Amino acid sequence: MEKPRQSWAGLANISFGFFGIQIGFALQNANMSRIFQTLGASMDDLPWLWAAAPLTGLLVQPVIGHMSDKTWLGRLGRRRPYFLAGAVMAALSLFLMPYSGALLMAALLLWTLDASLNVSMEPFRAFVGDMLRKDQHNAGYAVQTAFIGFGAVAASAFPWLLDHMGVANEAPEGVIPDTVRYSFWAGGIALFVAVLWTVLNTKEYSPAELAAFGEAEQAGAAPTASLADRDSKGPFVWIIAGIATLLLTYRFALEKEVYLLAGLLIGYGLISLIAIRMARAGRPASMLTGIVGDFSGMPEVMKRLAWVQFFTWSALFIMWFNTTPIVAKDFFGSTDPTSQAFQDGANWVGILFAIQSLVAAVAALTLLPFLAGRIGKVRTHIVGLLCGAAGFASFFVIKDPNWLILSEIGLGIAWASILAMPYSILASSLPQAKLGIYMGLFNVFVVLPQLLVGTLMGTIMKLLFPGEPIWTLAFAAATLVLAALAMRRVEVPGEA
Repeated sequence: MEKPRQSWAGLANISFGFFGIQIGFALQNANMSRIFQTLGASMDDLPWLWAAAPLTGLLVQPVIGHMSDKTWLGRLGRRRPYFLAGAVMAALSLFLMPYSGALLMAALLLWTLDASLNVSMEPFRAFVGDMLRKDQHNAGYAVQTAFIGFGAVAASAFPWLLDHMGVANEAPEGVIPDTVRYSFWAGGIALFVAVLWTVLNTKEYSPAELAAFGEAEQAGAAPTASLADRDSKGPFVWIIAGIATLLLTYRFALEKEVYLLAGLLIGYGLISLIAIRMARAGRPASMLTGIVGDFSGMPEVMKRLAWVQFFTWSALFIMWFNTTPIVAKDFFGSTDPTSQAFQDGANWVGILFAIQSLVAAVAALTLLPFLAGRIGKVRTHIVGLLCGAAGFASFFVIKDPNWLILSEIGLGIAWASILAMPYSILASSLPQAKLGIYMGLFNVFVVLPQLLVGTLMGTIMKLLFPGEPIWTLAFAAATLVLAALAMRRVEVPGEA
């Protein structure tokens, strides 16, 4: 048996919840640097404040992926319980964020918001693979990318629209402007309603139905068996690397964010060591052994795409936390968060992100299917990544902020490809029974570069380009070129 072919309405219902999830992410990405600076954070504080967000994704997504693969709650299904739980928590975080009166509160709410968004988002990636036959994966992820784009447009533009409607865009020192406050409240409502729409208008395939489709088989050896055969020296390498990083950070007084990197290295080594010893002791398979075992036994296509993701998301994270201070300083002439010029620059960043997202939505439905059908998914993604590199490089040439719209066209094409092509390739290559855990583990290569950027970029910029954040975009352009080169190693069946 084959899965029924979904209509365009069915494709839309499957991914409409992502419209709301992306509203949450876009509000976070476009406004959190602004909120942190409003509450007294300096440019040097931004990397470690932002580091909380990707760390939650690193911890949450593999766990949720593993759990959702093994969940079945009758009429509520496999993935939809996680959509709903994450949406409730994310909406509450968005409502509370404007009440932040101190940096600590804002940072904790960012942590909660990002964790909640990840609880909803990870199962949505697997949901497309669950619901669609392989010949519809391109269309499914294109529609999902379009909703991501439209959600980001709505969220990014809202503060700017409120400002032009007369809502106060300035506030006393330490107070979040009303334009941002109302945007977060509206975003919380939109997020919950959009996710609820998908929950109420879709029906997941039961384990018995997946078995009838031939998609219930597990692939490869059991995680505990493969772990038992692993060399236990490997985890000690990670632990030693973490301790060395810790000592170097203390000895040379590096930025405090590097301590987080050291902790992650030590933590991964300890978790791997525990999982290997549990497997050798013959313990029953658990979440820990399952996740560590699946991570070490990733399919080859996933390993090669991991390098692409690593370089890609390094560039994106640089963009998210630096675009507002770059545009405010270099194009609007202000570094003072209480000034009108800074707030005007921050609002213009919202518009730029909205344009980027709109371009991504249109490109996902038009340009990407056209290119993928003629030159294949691999070459299509290479083209998209190079468009993004050109967009970052153009910030050094353009002087008028209005012309930054051209930069966002290149970045929008890249964003569309980043959100569609790797996941389409993966969904067609992975075993259905492990789709959730592998999509969650794939997120490690989205989060790890963000953590590295968050922990190391502050040190690099302080040493080489103090007070000149625009040079981070040179790093971003270079890493997208590296991602395009890494993409040449990815092989897709049927593509030359």
